[in-house]
Amino acid sequence: MTQSFRKTLGGFDPNAGRSAHAADKPTLIPVPSLLRSLLTEHLDPGYAAAAEARAAGEAAGKRRPRWQNWAWQLCGALLIAAVFATAMAQARNTATGVRETQHALAGSVRSAEAATTDLTARRDALAEQVDTERRRRLEGGALGQQLLGRLDQADVAAAAVPVIGPGLTTTVTDPGVSQNLSDVSKERVTGSQQVILDRDLQLVVNSLWAGGAEAVSVGGVRVGPNVTVRQAGGGILVDNQPIASPYVILAIGPPNAMKDIFERSPGLQRLRLLEISYGVGVQVSASDTVTLPAGSVREVNFAKQIGQ
Repeated sequence: MTQSFRKTLGGFDPNAGRSAHAADKPTLIPVPSLLRSLLTEHLDPGYAAAAEARAAGEAAGKRRPRWQNWAWQLCGALLIAAVFATAMAQARNTATGVRETQHALAGSVRSAEAATTDLTARRDALAEQVDTERRRRLEGGALGQQLLGRLDQADVAAAAVPVIGPGLTTTVTDPGVSQNLSDVSKERVTGSQQVILDRDLQLVVNSLWAGGAEAVSVGGVRVGPNVTVRQAGGGILVDNQPIASPYVILAIGPPNAMKDIFERSPGLQRLRLLEISYGVGVQVSASDTVTLPAGSVREVNFAKQIGQ
C-alpha cells in the first residue's frame, strides 16, 4: 500500500487528528486499530506464531524424523482399511440375511397362493353342487321355475355366474417409459412413467354401465357390486387383484347402441385426451361373442335401505 493511499485513508500518524494540525493543512482522521489491522495484517496471528514455532524447532534441531511421519500415515491407512473391511463384512452378512428373508417370504406367498387356489376350486365345486341340487328340486313346479328365473337374474346382477354374449372390447395401453429417459413431461405420477390411473378406468367402467352394459370385466376380473378399481402405489387393483397394461375392458350388451353412446361418453373422451397428450393406446371394437368370468361373491351380513 503506497504512502499517498495511506494518507487518503487517514494516515498512520498517531499524532494526526482534529486537535493537532498546521495551518493550510488538511485535517487527518486517525484510522481505528481494527481497520488498520485489516488493511495491513492479512494473516491471522496464529499462522505467524505457528510458523515461528516451527522455525524455532527446526533451528534447535527438534525436527520430527521422516520415519515418524510415515508411521503416522501408515497407521491412518491401516485404520481406514480396517473400517472399510468391517463395513464390507457387515454388508455381506446383512445381504445374506436379506436374501434368506426374501426366499422365506416368497415361499410363504407361493404357499398362500396355492392354498387360495385350492380353496377357490373347492368353493366353486361346492357352489356348483348346490346350484344343481337347487335346480333339481325347483324345476318340478311353476312356482319353482319362477323362483329359479328370479335367482338367475340376481346371479347375473351380482356377477356370480359367467356370461357370454355380444358386446364391446376396449383396450387401453400405457405408453410406458419414454425413449428420452430425462423427459418427465409424460409423468402423471411424480417419479413414475405411469399414465393410466385408477380414476381413468373407473370413468370408463361407469360410462359403459351408462351406455347399457349388462356385465363388465376389467383385466379379466368381473366387476360386481362389491368390486372396486383403485390405485396401490404404482399398480392398479381390481377386486384386490393386480392388473397390468394393456388394460382390457369387456362389456356385454347391444354392441352398436352401446358403442354409439360410449363414443360420446366422458370415459372415452378422457382416453382420447390421454391418447393425444401422453401417447396412450386406445382401441374400441364390437364383437358378437364376449366371454366374462364369474366374480367373487361375498356374503352380505348387514344391509340398509336408502331412499324409496
